[in-house]
Amino acid sequence: MADKKIKVTAKGLQDLQERLDFLQNVRRAEVAEKLKEARSQGDLSENAEYDAAKDAQSELEAEILEVRKKIELAEVVTDEDLSNDEVGIGSYVTLKDHEFDEELHLQIVSSIEADPNKKMISDDSPIGAAALRKKVGDVFDVEVPDGLIRMEVLSISKTNPYPDEIGGDDGSAE
Repeated sequence: MADKKIKVTAKGLQDLQERLDFLQNVRRAEVAEKLKEARSQGDLSENAEYDAAKDAQSELEAEILEVRKKIELAEVVTDEDLSNDEVGIGSYVTLKDHEFDEELHLQIVSSIEADPNKKMISDDSPIGAAALRKKVGDVFDVEVPDGLIRMEVLSISKTNPYPDEIGGDDGSAE
């Protein structure tokens, strides 16, 4: 059975490719240096630094394989795939939370791109899944652990109308 393609934004694919490049060209060299240093300390059978470096190498190679697989499965959503009339992956939306009478500015993205701190929510999340294929003016309920939240689509855009808010720096360092 073939793996299912994952729709991603062009930025999401670029981020994955940059991550893979970093892992392969920077992290591999760092881990290899740590292995080299640990080997130089002699007896490997009781060398905790060597064991830690081998574990780091194993984790690194697993992450590289995972990122490669995501890139392989990625199907980029283009502007032609997006609509200003209907919410889809890649759409920037303004939703109204009727319970708290507040607006939410979000981008709907794939699960591999999701970053709630940057207001990029997955199409698999409760809000993302419920918002898909909705149009401006549509009111819908989102099932959450505490019950239902009533939301309304106020706007849909192909481009980011809130660049300082959606996808912006969340203040954390990698």
